[in-house]
Amino acid sequence: MVGRLCLAACLLAGLILPAAAEPPRRVLSVNLCTDQLAMLLAAPGQIVSVSYLAQDPTASAMADQAARLPANRGRAEEIFLMRPDLVLAGAWSSPETIRLLQRLGIPVEVFPVETDIAGIRANIRRMGNVLGRQARAKALLARFDADLARLADAPPGPRPRAALYMVNGYSSGRDSLAGQIVALAGFDNVADDLGLPAGGVVPLEALLLSGPDLLVEGRRYPGSSRAQEVLDHPALKALSRGRPAEVMSDPDWVCGTPHILRAIAQLRDARLALQARP
Repeated sequence: MVGRLCLAACLLAGLILPAAAEPPRRVLSVNLCTDQLAMLLAAPGQIVSVSYLAQDPTASAMADQAARLPANRGRAEEIFLMRPDLVLAGAWSSPETIRLLQRLGIPVEVFPVETDIAGIRANIRRMGNVLGRQARAKALLARFDADLARLADAPPGPRPRAALYMVNGYSSGRDSLAGQIVALAGFDNVADDLGLPAGGVVPLEALLLSGPDLLVEGRRYPGSSRAQEVLDHPALKALSRGRPAEVMSDPDWVCGTPHILRAIAQLRDARLALQARP
């Protein structure tokens, strides 16, 4: 009798416990960085659309994979017609679109911008949770951490100094993802020395006086713009003459995904070349 009562109690408990939420089956992303995290973790067929930027090889590290998926431009009307059961957005996505989708009953997950390794790891875990792909996220994190440990092995001694210099003379310091890449590659950052830990505009004169060991220039794009003109200034060319210079590959620098490892590897190779010079 007692055994039957226990069995009945267990069955009743099973009936009243909430069922585990099923993973979303139709996931749509409207942000370049959530596009790539989702593509790294999603199950086959789980993603129904990514942003059009994900298909642009000048911005996306996964353009080839994104080209196999329908693209969207983040408009509420087109998103609604695709019938997603989850929308992935970023902190800079249109708040009006997010509010409208939520009013229409479509769940939206907004991911913060990653500015450091901890932020990257947190967003990978979160994406694994919202997609129901926790095991896949755990494996990706383990591989990311192992690869990062192999790259971030700066030898003892003085660290060389690097300067990031992009369009409009913008530079990034230690409180940015680009600054983290510089530090992990084994460099001190000129922007930090100039009091710009979060980034800001560096006057060309200040850059020249700082005398960096390595200049990391922003990528030039086709066409003509005043923002890019500073990268062709004769003084900047003179600074990089006779010393190493690298050009940022934007797809590896823009988003907080494991693809930043390629940017770290690029700068690490430049650091090793510097230290091998007589």
